[in-house]
Amino acid sequence: MSNITLHTLTGLKQAGKKFTVLTAYDSTFAHLISSVGIEMILVGDSLGMVLQGQQSTLPVTLEEMVYHTTSVARGNQGAMIMADLPFMSYATPEQCMASSARLMQAGAHLVKLEGGSWLAESIQLLADRGVPVCAHLGLTPQAVNKLGGYRVQGKDKASALQMIEDARQLEEAGASMLLLECVPSLLGEEITRNVSIPVIGIGAGPHTDAQVLVLHDMLGITPGRRPRFSRDFMQQAVSIEDAIRQYDAAVKAVTFPSPEESF
Repeated sequence: MSNITLHTLTGLKQAGKKFTVLTAYDSTFAHLISSVGIEMILVGDSLGMVLQGQQSTLPVTLEEMVYHTTSVARGNQGAMIMADLPFMSYATPEQCMASSARLMQAGAHLVKLEGGSWLAESIQLLADRGVPVCAHLGLTPQAVNKLGGYRVQGKDKASALQMIEDARQLEEAGASMLLLECVPSLLGEEITRNVSIPVIGIGAGPHTDAQVLVLHDMLGITPGRRPRFSRDFMQQAVSIEDAIRQYDAAVKAVTFPSPEESF
């Protein structure tokens, strides 16, 4: 496929068409995922849990994210690559710029960071310097200790209104994209409708502009219980490639996520 850009994804949102995101951490899966036609690859700090066996994403280092981003970039066949800034690698605007430069030089096309309106200054600095940013709202796994676990966010009116305001401020600051994790479907729909930038959902209902899943969840190989918002696409597939194609098709047909896979 031709190279996917921010212009491509914004155009899909404007046309009311969905796009698909999937995690990858190495060259082989990056090649397969992008060859199938998945528009965006996320090099997630989820690698701490699914590759390293950590209890959270917090131990993941910037050096590890650079290594895996470089590996993914080598195998990529035209998808847009988004890379996570890991825990405490963007605590100040200056640190955020330095960390983002490392990931962009490793092959990322976009960096993702977790947090609300406090990130506006950092996002504006990055945007002004040509670094596209995805702001991650809702359940932010790097703040799991403060949140008291992996819980749905935005369930009450006050926190929902705050998230809507955060989304507005971060778009205004220059965010190119939003990611919503574990929020009620109605809130996911409202935020998606009220911003002009693409919104990716994971456990945020079917109305966001795109869906993302962790590769290992989608293939049904994550140890323990799978998250409610995921689906094992290998159950009806004849190969890994077929499972990825089924995921892509389900997102674009808006049959994933189902009400049972939403909040």
